[in-house]
Amino acid sequence: MDFSFLVSEDKIKKAYQNGEFNNLPGFGKPLPKDSLASVPEELRMAYRVLRNAGYSLEEDKIRQELLSMEDLIRSCETEEEKVDLQRKYNEKLWRFNKMMKERTGTNHSMHYSNYQKKIEERLFPK
Repeated sequence: MDFSFLVSEDKIKKAYQNGEFNNLPGFGKPLPKDSLASVPEELRMAYRVLRNAGYSLEEDKIRQELLSMEDLIRSCETEEEKVDLQRKYNEKLWRFNKMMKERTGTNHSMHYSNYQKKIEERLFPK
């Protein structure tokens, strides 16, 4: 142990004995339940990092579903199937946009779709 660790530990012990921590919010109350208690211990830190970075499993799931639906729409053989899938796609996209707007205050998917179109035009010219 180095000197600074010993000094800081000594100051914390003195402050505790003098009652300087008694007025802190939550003093004497149990800690709040961990929302990641069901996640295995070795994965909790990774989940916390992702959550703090704004990553959501639900967002990712919807994003994957949107990509799958886009592929299905492209491969539709009948116009009726295409219209039905496009309607479902629009509903899911609206839900995704609403979720993103609630979280960030902006609509990112519009920018994403414009960017995606530019990439597709460059990679797959008609």
